[in-house]
Amino acid sequence: MHTLAFLEPGHFHATLTLRAPHPAVSPEVFVYAGQGPELQDFLALVDRFNRRADAPTRWRPVVRRSADPLAALLDERPGDVVVLAGRNRGKARVMARLHAAGLHVLADKPWLVEPDDLADIRASLAGGAIAREMMTGRRDAVARLVKHLVDAPDLFGGFVPGSPAAPAIEQESVHHFEKRVDGAPLRRPWWFFDSRVQGSGAVDIPTHLVDQAQWLLGDSGGGALRLLAARGWSTRVPVETVRRVTGAEALPPELLAAREGDALRVFSNAELVYAVGDAVVRAVARWDVSTPPGGGDTSRTVLRGRAATITVEQSAATGFKRPVRVEARGDAARTARALADAVAAAGRTLPGVAARPVSPDAAQELVVPPALDAGHEAHFAELLAELLGWIDAGRQPEGLAAATLAKYALLAEAAAATAGDGALAGSRRP
Repeated sequence: MHTLAFLEPGHFHATLTLRAPHPAVSPEVFVYAGQGPELQDFLALVDRFNRRADAPTRWRPVVRRSADPLAALLDERPGDVVVLAGRNRGKARVMARLHAAGLHVLADKPWLVEPDDLADIRASLAGGAIAREMMTGRRDAVARLVKHLVDAPDLFGGFVPGSPAAPAIEQESVHHFEKRVDGAPLRRPWWFFDSRVQGSGAVDIPTHLVDQAQWLLGDSGGGALRLLAARGWSTRVPVETVRRVTGAEALPPELLAAREGDALRVFSNAELVYAVGDAVVRAVARWDVSTPPGGGDTSRTVLRGRAATITVEQSAATGFKRPVRVEARGDAARTARALADAVAAAGRTLPGVAARPVSPDAAQELVVPPALDAGHEAHFAELLAELLGWIDAGRQPEGLAAATLAKYALLAEAAAATAGDGALAGSRRP
């Protein structure tokens, strides 16, 4: 039986690991934190899981309030697995201390905020207790379909090497500081607007984007990632928007240094160009202030293979769904046959996926039935269950630690290249 400890839970991802019960996890969970609204939000969501009508959970949180929650946890050691999801600054040092104490860790991204964090990440991945990222993208049904198509040699033909102007993988995602989730305004903590705590644009969303690229390219891992260019820039967020999103009547002192007139400069955006082996990847992560009426976050991924190009777009043009578009780069009839075979094979794990022609140039589109994916929120409990399986087996997947370290080595270099704000001296522009 495993016992979970939650250290200073400040992000709802921590609570989502408890969205479903697990037969090998004790219902008594330990929470180490100081007093404050983030702790109360965590406990309220756990209580909501316990009280829901459909498949309620039965978690029993035991709260240990302390001025030094990490020291209290290490002194008491109530369990064997620690969940970290909250402020990112200092997370790498905390993980290294937990690892040295023999505790397994499931930690939200990003692990790295400053380049110097890389040494602690390396220590946490050095064997012994397992350190695992809360990286949900690979569990997504659309992502699994795309991975299946990319791995079909007759359809995709392997990635082209690409170039910065036409990369093998091109990723762009746009997020919003002010948004609605399940019809209600999303409340964010004040430190979300402080890149010194949350992490800059070069290390936040790109943590996911680089992970996806590694996965699609085969998790080539250690030493295979090379930064070619990087730049970062700020989003001006009106002070009134910050107050509305955080619920704070006034800006905390920590944010005053970023204030310019009636707005904050939040260093949240980045463009990275890098190589994974021979393949060039371009990743852009951007934050806008508020979602437009009827809008939402958007994303676009283009994968260029020798035989086909695969595009996944989520935008107003797609009704904020994510259709998968496949276009031949040569013999259209051959690509159509290969796609039919690939879809038939994918049906064993993704039943109901079908392709249909969408343009005169023989492009085809695939849509994943919504019933195939339990949704992003369900993936966190699945990640916890997977980690527990690794712990019980005494090993994690081969190469995972090396690939994770290679990713953060790249992000550490990107953080250094984009350090500061705006168009920075010393940053490299693609």
